[in-house]
Amino acid sequence: MQQTFYKYQGTGNDFVMIDNRQQTFDKNDTKRVAFLCDRRFGIGADGLILLENHPDLDFKMVYYNADGNESTMCGNGGRCLVAFAKDLGVIKEHAVFEAIDGLHHAEIKDGIVKLQMLDVDTVEQYENHVFLNTGSPHHVQFEENIENFDIKTKGAQIRYGEPYNQAGSNVNFVKKINNDTFRVRTYERGVEDETLSCGTGVTAVAIAMHTLGETDSTLINLNVEGGKLQVSFDVENGIYKNVWLIGPATYVFKGTI
Repeated sequence: MQQTFYKYQGTGNDFVMIDNRQQTFDKNDTKRVAFLCDRRFGIGADGLILLENHPDLDFKMVYYNADGNESTMCGNGGRCLVAFAKDLGVIKEHAVFEAIDGLHHAEIKDGIVKLQMLDVDTVEQYENHVFLNTGSPHHVQFEENIENFDIKTKGAQIRYGEPYNQAGSNVNFVKKINNDTFRVRTYERGVEDETLSCGTGVTAVAIAMHTLGETDSTLINLNVEGGKLQVSFDVENGIYKNVWLIGPATYVFKGTI
């Protein structure tokens, strides 16, 4: 059976988008999802996202990693889905949708999508890293030699090692550029490789850097391999609220497979 798909990318984090409002896609076929995401035999993407109807909200987001398994929240995927929903005529400039981690508000204007992320009330600080959950679990650590660092090898060691083990964590390596700007490279579980960008990852980095006192800004610039993102937030009694992930989301192409 032929499948119509759309390809979107947000700072190089790319996704296969499928309009599943008619419930025609087999959500249990993990091999099919992995095939569609395969860069050699399929379309090629970091993940696959279904846009579905929701009884009370604008739409529902169902997200799969490139390995075919349904996964935790994907920030850039959520931003791209908002752009997809606008292109389909489901929304105009504002959206409220449901993802696996709850409700999200979003705005889209001139190709820039602002996506509200979860509040974060727990940031675990360790000797050499920080751990927090921004809809997905994230390990954050500094790496001065970030340009030449072997992200895949070192990221995999941390992702599969203690205390994360098989369940795993995404791993972010960070270099400070100035008070409100940081360079970030991310190893994503489920992709099991470096991606050009990770939305929940840069959100985690921004909050981690503020928690550690590396910045006093509440609008953080994140330079990723695929471009530039911003994260803004408010802090109340150690709780990060009104967290927004901001950046471009771009239509690439449409096809059938």
